[in-house]
Amino acid sequence: MAVASPAVIAHRGYSAVAPQNTLAAVEAACRAGADAVEIDLQPTADGVGAVIHDETVDATTDGTGKVSALTSHEVLGLDAGARFSPAFRGQRVPTLADVLGVLARHPDTDLLLELKGSWTTEQVERVTATIADAGFDHRVLVQSFWPGTVATVRDVAPHLPGGLLVSFDPPGLLRLCERLRVVACNPSVATVAGSPRLVSRLHAAGLRVMSWTANDPAAWTTLVDTDDGTGVDAVITDRPERFAGWLAGLNAQQAAPPLPGRGGIRLRRRRVPAQRVVAGTA
Repeated sequence: MAVASPAVIAHRGYSAVAPQNTLAAVEAACRAGADAVEIDLQPTADGVGAVIHDETVDATTDGTGKVSALTSHEVLGLDAGARFSPAFRGQRVPTLADVLGVLARHPDTDLLLELKGSWTTEQVERVTATIADAGFDHRVLVQSFWPGTVATVRDVAPHLPGGLLVSFDPPGLLRLCERLRVVACNPSVATVAGSPRLVSRLHAAGLRVMSWTANDPAAWTTLVDTDDGTGVDAVITDRPERFAGWLAGLNAQQAAPPLPGRGGIRLRRRRVPAQRVVAGTA
């Protein structure tokens, strides 16, 4: 068994301690030392991207309705904090530019940006322009479950690293990743567990692997103990600080001197340093 040291990615910001996809959650993730923050972007009726996960605003805000049917003025004015805790009342649904503004103050934290659903060329152009204007071309990886959206990002901004999200291991996955020219293929924990050689196949194809969403030691163990001996490249988690502490403890355990009476024998695990989320391929 070999232990990797994957990058720590905060899912929807530090969503265990602050309302998901808000600036408070992004700030908390940065202060907790996350290597990257993952957020979701949905297009509003007027084409402005709103940082929110669901197709509707009902679950996380004080509003109702589909994001795609509401204007940016309507969506961005909603309270996205009070449902999580009264302490966060007044946290609004942010824009991508708002999030990049927070990350600009934390140069060691990258952005893993998920485009939800199908995006048009014009909509993607607005997103990539926002990234470029903020000077974040080398700090953002854009991913989606939708191959068509990934292809649009590839065509509009070929300089941006892209990723394909998957919830199962379909036939022809490597060929699809090659056509999309992504640098990462990001499966769920269940997919990694159900396809033991998936990580090694993706690594052999030169792809990075960022798995979602792992929140407990059982899931973390699945992701760091894989067939190719290095584990995944990054773990997306609601609990970035806990995962980082768990990983540090695991590595410290393997570095400890042998216990008396064990004949000097102990497991040796190779530790692979975490890489920046957007820096090239595996």
